[in-house]
Amino acid sequence: MFVKICGLRTEADVDCAVTAGADAVGFVLAPSPRQVSVDEATRLVAAVPPEVLSVGVFLGMPVAEVRDVAVKTGLGAVQLHGAGYAAEDFAALADLGVPLVRATSTAGERVAVGAFGEEMLILDSPRAGSGEQWGWSELRGQTGRWLLAGGLRPDNVAEAIETVRPWGVDVSSGVESTRGTKDHGLIREFLAAARP
Repeated sequence: MFVKICGLRTEADVDCAVTAGADAVGFVLAPSPRQVSVDEATRLVAAVPPEVLSVGVFLGMPVAEVRDVAVKTGLGAVQLHGAGYAAEDFAALADLGVPLVRATSTAGERVAVGAFGEEMLILDSPRAGSGEQWGWSELRGQTGRWLLAGGLRPDNVAEAIETVRPWGVDVSSGVESTRGTKDHGLIREFLAAARP
């Protein structure tokens, strides 16, 4: 089970996620309680070992700017979040040489992995970042390299995996003590529950 811990803001967060066994860590470069600056992201990416994927999360930022940030920070992957990005935006970043990740809400429809040229797809709650559990069961039968996100916590991730059988899971608010502040105990619990 591929596990991404998103919304990390400190080197201690990165160290905890990596030590607990995360496959990927995410840094939010968009307005959010979890947002980090380009300089902070550069420092945090440098703390991620090569075997763990460092993912920059972008929302509403023009693609040319996304490219500049990705190059400056040394990100291992670029995640374009939301309906504001089109297939052309992914095509414009294809030469970066890093995996591209598309994050979207399903809104009850089947979403094909790779339809926009992405290598990974994150299927999120209709209210991304809210931490609210939603109707995961509609995703049964989804195939490819896709991650379930939205409302996952240490106490429900095993059930979600059993129900939906995703390729991976992505969590942010479900491992926080307060909005935007990661709880290292919850990160460890989440990873243990996701891989019993």
